[in-house]
Amino acid sequence: MRITDIQRCELRSGRLVEWTLHPTTVEAAMRLPDDSRPPAYVQESHVRTTRSVRQDGLFVPTWLGAAFDIPGRIDLDVLQGALRAWTLRHETLRSGFRWTDDEMRRFTLDADAVVLHREDIGTFSDTAVLTRYLQDRFDVAADALTWPNFIFTAVVRDDGTSVYMAFDHSNVDSYSLQRVPGEIHDLYAAGLQGRTADTAPVASYVDFCASERTRADGIDDSHATVARWREFISRCDGKLPNFPVDLGLDPEGPLPAQKLMREMLVEDAEAAAFEAYCRPYGGSLVGILAATALVVREIGGQEVYRTVVPFHTRAKSQWSDSVGWYVGGAPIEVPVARAADFDSALAMVRTALRENRSLARMPIARVLGLLGSDFRPTSPDLYSIVSYVDTRGTPGSERWQDLKASGLLRVSYGDQVCVWLNRLHEGLQFASRYPDNDVAYKNMRLYVEALRDLVVSVARDSAARV
Repeated sequence: MRITDIQRCELRSGRLVEWTLHPTTVEAAMRLPDDSRPPAYVQESHVRTTRSVRQDGLFVPTWLGAAFDIPGRIDLDVLQGALRAWTLRHETLRSGFRWTDDEMRRFTLDADAVVLHREDIGTFSDTAVLTRYLQDRFDVAADALTWPNFIFTAVVRDDGTSVYMAFDHSNVDSYSLQRVPGEIHDLYAAGLQGRTADTAPVASYVDFCASERTRADGIDDSHATVARWREFISRCDGKLPNFPVDLGLDPEGPLPAQKLMREMLVEDAEAAAFEAYCRPYGGSLVGILAATALVVREIGGQEVYRTVVPFHTRAKSQWSDSVGWYVGGAPIEVPVARAADFDSALAMVRTALRENRSLARMPIARVLGLLGSDFRPTSPDLYSIVSYVDTRGTPGSERWQDLKASGLLRVSYGDQVCVWLNRLHEGLQFASRYPDNDVAYKNMRLYVEALRDLVVSVARDSAARV
């Protein structure tokens, strides 16, 4: 899916309908005993960071969402059944957290206790008003510090319906959102035909959280992973790395507002040729990181490109269909000053990833806690990222363009840069959120244009070799 925000996802006017968990379901959840399965470290870090920033007086929404169309006249009862069936498949949506002193405790509803409440909000003729309403509504309904923390909506028209779903980040990642349009469509089609959808049971992210946390709690500050992170952070002046160009930040200023930059970087043929060129070194991820290292050397004079590379932690196939936040990070250092050309940068990145990718299996929040450094969170992001995901194998991805399927970001505040490159059937899409000031905008535009030029140049070289 293309990454965008609620302002740029081609909203059209219509009658708005919302689904949230029924008040009786929420009341039942409040009476539940604790679930012995703890939060994942990434969940706890996210919630604590949000709470800390909120206590400092700043409301920073961090929800993610999915948007897609259902063609034709909608049957809202069938759609509601599909949304409920999908919710029941993914236990994390039935599971929340509450505080006992300063400890986060989990509670989890049984599937048969889940009831959706539908509300007809009314007809919106002005898309700008509808956009503002949805963003404000999602900010409240998909907030990290409340439960439930997700909401489903539909904008109904005679010729079709647009579905917009928002979730606090603690429940979902990019892979989770990519599967949503296809799964909801399958469940809705089955409901229309009066049959049960042919869906296999899905492993629970809540179970994954428990197993990952048990493993993470088994290490101490003498573990090799902790030592590697300690060395990396010491070379970053005791911090985790931001995007290595001038972002026009005031170190003493408040957390800045951010903006979204998004566009198609290259079309399918060029993306495929770039992939083919990079394949001997490991593929497009290696290529994008190598290109970034060269570009930031050109823009900011960086002799060593340091970053934290996100990797999914769905190491076993049982987690592949599961909704959750299955993401870890691996630190890499690329001595780009010694790179004579793109091929040598590729080799450097390949070596760095081979040496460090396994570090992503250990939650970084656990590692930081063991380092003993004062990492009191003041930003929703611990570090900047450059992420590459090939989405073409996702079930239903060939229909995304027709269905106007998008992954939604809530761009609000932050002093870091997050870059996402998604390989789609139609090409390679670039999206980034960055501090909203002239310096950051100028340097991010320089980065995008130089990245595009390099990818196109490599693609041409690849085509010439055939």
